[in-house]
Amino acid sequence: MNKEILRYVDDNDWELKHNVDALSYAAIKTANLFSDIEPMDVIRFMLGDVPIKAHFTHSYGFHTREGRAMREFFGNKYYEYE
Repeated sequence: MNKEILRYVDDNDWELKHNVDALSYAAIKTANLFSDIEPMDVIRFMLGDVPIKAHFTHSYGFHTREGRAMREFFGNKYYEYE
């Protein structure tokens, strides 16, 4: 998972300022909570604001209730990682 995250960041010419292990942990936990979502979908949403499954996370360019809940849960899991 870490290699996939690093490749995604590299492909977008971004500088990763976050702990890749914590990102991986949070993405896996988030994907487990929200069924039918892959951890890399979560990473793309969190880092690149890429919508997940059409209207699941975005509606008319804004985050849906599920998208906001996912962001909050992901953040909690990211900072919970030790």
